[in-house]
Amino acid sequence: MPKKKKTDDAFVNPIDKDKVAETPGLLPYAHHAGSAMIKPEDKGRIRGNAMTAMYDQTDRQMEQLRKQMETLVGQAKSLSSRMQVSEMIYQAEIPFQPVIHHLYHLYRRKTDGSSVLSMIAPYEWGRKAPYEHLATVRLLGDHTWEVLEGDI
Repeated sequence: MPKKKKTDDAFVNPIDKDKVAETPGLLPYAHHAGSAMIKPEDKGRIRGNAMTAMYDQTDRQMEQLRKQMETLVGQAKSLSSRMQVSEMIYQAEIPFQPVIHHLYHLYRRKTDGSSVLSMIAPYEWGRKAPYEHLATVRLLGDHTWEVLEGDI
């Protein structure tokens, strides 16, 4: 028969309590030779890397916005130019009903300087054209005019 332990014999821990932590997993340092290495974080370097990444990303986004603004400014200038040309053409004499997407020719009369829109191209007049050719234009779907050739 095996011997029964006496209940009076209490377990005595041979390790000194002053040298052992109760919760070693929560220590901010390695508590024995086999523990994972714990290095303090270089907060300045972490902050520096984050700032560099932030500046890089915001610079990229600003460049993207700048390109979009340039595109919009170009479109606004083009629209403004088309509007001015359209006003000039609609103030000219137009003896017919223009059809969308057809080519027309804007002329200036040599006699009084007034403008006239014509279906006749400059080369179709022959040797003696009665007008000075200003531009070849096309009527767009929004009833603005696109200048295809000429300086107006």
